[in-house]
Amino acid sequence: MNPRCLLVLACSALPLAAADAGRRVPTVDDLLLVRTVGGAHISPDGKWVAYTITNTDFKQDAHVTQIWLADAVTGAGFQLTRGDKSANDPQWSPSGDWLAFSSNRAGDKSQIFVIRPGGGEAAQLTKSESGVSSYAWSPDGATIAFTAAEPAPEAIKDRKEHLGDYEVVRQEYRHSHLYTIDVAAALEAPLAGAQRTKGKDYSLGGFSWSPDGSRIAFSATVNPDLIQGGTADIYLLTLAGNQVRKIVAQPGPDNSPHWSPDGKQIVFFSAMGNASHFHSNTRLAVIPAEGGVPRSISDGFDERPGFVEWNSAGIYFTGLQKTASHLFRVDPSSGRIKRISGPDSLMAGSFSLTRDGRRMAFTAASPTSLTEVFVSPADEFAPQALTKMTDQVRSLVLGTREVISWKSQDGTPIEGILIKPADFDPTRKYPLLCIIHGGPTGIDRPSLLDTRYYPSDIWAGRGALILKVNYRGSAGYGEKFRQLNVRNLGVGDAWDVLSGVDHLIAKGWVDPARVGCMGWSQGGYISAFLTTSSTRFAAISVGAGISNWATYYYNTDITPFTIQYLGGDPAVDPGVYAKTSPMTYVKQARTPTLIQHGEFDKRVPIPNAYELRQGLEDRGVKVEMVVYKGYGHGITKPKSMRAVMQHNLAWFNHYLWGDPRPDFTAPDVPKK
Repeated sequence: MNPRCLLVLACSALPLAAADAGRRVPTVDDLLLVRTVGGAHISPDGKWVAYTITNTDFKQDAHVTQIWLADAVTGAGFQLTRGDKSANDPQWSPSGDWLAFSSNRAGDKSQIFVIRPGGGEAAQLTKSESGVSSYAWSPDGATIAFTAAEPAPEAIKDRKEHLGDYEVVRQEYRHSHLYTIDVAAALEAPLAGAQRTKGKDYSLGGFSWSPDGSRIAFSATVNPDLIQGGTADIYLLTLAGNQVRKIVAQPGPDNSPHWSPDGKQIVFFSAMGNASHFHSNTRLAVIPAEGGVPRSISDGFDERPGFVEWNSAGIYFTGLQKTASHLFRVDPSSGRIKRISGPDSLMAGSFSLTRDGRRMAFTAASPTSLTEVFVSPADEFAPQALTKMTDQVRSLVLGTREVISWKSQDGTPIEGILIKPADFDPTRKYPLLCIIHGGPTGIDRPSLLDTRYYPSDIWAGRGALILKVNYRGSAGYGEKFRQLNVRNLGVGDAWDVLSGVDHLIAKGWVDPARVGCMGWSQGGYISAFLTTSSTRFAAISVGAGISNWATYYYNTDITPFTIQYLGGDPAVDPGVYAKTSPMTYVKQARTPTLIQHGEFDKRVPIPNAYELRQGLEDRGVKVEMVVYKGYGHGITKPKSMRAVMQHNLAWFNHYLWGDPRPDFTAPDVPKK
């Protein structure tokens, strides 16, 4: 048997047909209670794979993540960490004797803990006042380095005591710096750590140890403000004496450095001097460890690579190829790139390799399986599944998933994911619901399962088609495609959604009178654009969406995004802001619209929601707006996620199926 087929076979065993006895359409709570796998961390010797499983705990109103271990040969797995608090980011010690993780189980701040792979009590290693952001073992396992924000100075505490709490905007930053702890000493009692970098000249991001443990390479921005992402440069810290010097300084971000096995070179992610980095490709660049001119080695890969490992065979990285994702290896000298994984449709990630580079672990999903953990030899890709997460949804009738394609209004090829009812009949006409991803450099893929915001499989179970559009600007299709909506946001995106609807209508599968549209973030913006510029839809839901780019620009926490996509600010180029803003077209709006927004959203500030709501109300358009209390840009707790899904379910069920119009002020709730 071709080993490249093993993964497909391992993931294709879930029957979805409604006729199967005992199966039922999922409920909202069924979707929210699905446990999910994250990460795949193979031990240095290849005997174990650590991974996480996240559970929904309605009692705590939290998603709780714990670490599991699986035998890499037999697949036998067991839960390693327990408790009400999550355990995240597992990392093996170089010897494999310890597994470190981060958790706030000992207070409200994230700290580093270690546990033996055989089980037992976890030991707390750090007591960082501000909490640990990221960490890494030294090559000999004797030391752990971590980043943390500097504690609030005493002067700020005194000011608060006397004058109350306030902040001077973009003047009061708590920079992130590097600390180290001696592991043996920390096992005796948790340590605050020795501070290795200081001051207000930079704020640390990613870092890595040199192979000999004497130096640490790190990236840093001028301060921790998101608007400074483009200022990231590469620095080198010599631990003896804590001396720091910059070795890469060029326009655009340079970040996440990693060392070559011999310690003579450093590879990092680079915009290669391109200041317009939001929609352009990132490169893998190499530089001598002592400094020099960065050299891009991934120009032959037309997407954004994700670093995995640098060993004697080359530099391993992950990357998208349309809706698929794979492991690649590049020769740092020649730039030759080889794809390691297969088949073509594989959707894999979280790759890790053993110390000798001979075996790997990773996660992958498919149209008929949830994300599972796999192991494989590194030289011949032959995956073996270690988990059976898909078993938990075998009692549910789920829609089928496939990639489809069509041409947009301007001839641009567009792909999307089509979810069909399990008993799909091509001679019938179905309601159609369009779900639009965020980003805009996000991507939708044909994988199980939709468990957040939009209950696709409930609608499929009722007899609807769901179209998820990878509109221009989406990741996975190369840099030129990603830049097709620069200075054309909303307009070109709407072409892609509407042409996808037309494509399915032309096939005879869709009832044109029963079409809905929804999305969150950038998907919410496109939905808002469609609700004011089109009468194609029976109902629309706008989640955390932009309604006016000028309002957005002046209020968001990431203003460079707007400039790079639209050009100048609203005072310099008001025309492009008007062209791309839903509010420009609000006088022609007719579509009933549900608006959903987090109360404290800084990414898409809530004035955008109020502006759209009032504009629609002024036109006499049916509109409801729900504000989810205490949340920012994402709705992250189970009970509120339940509300978001139920609100969307009720909204579209009314307008597409004729169910009673929902009263969101008085929903049906179970009796205690």
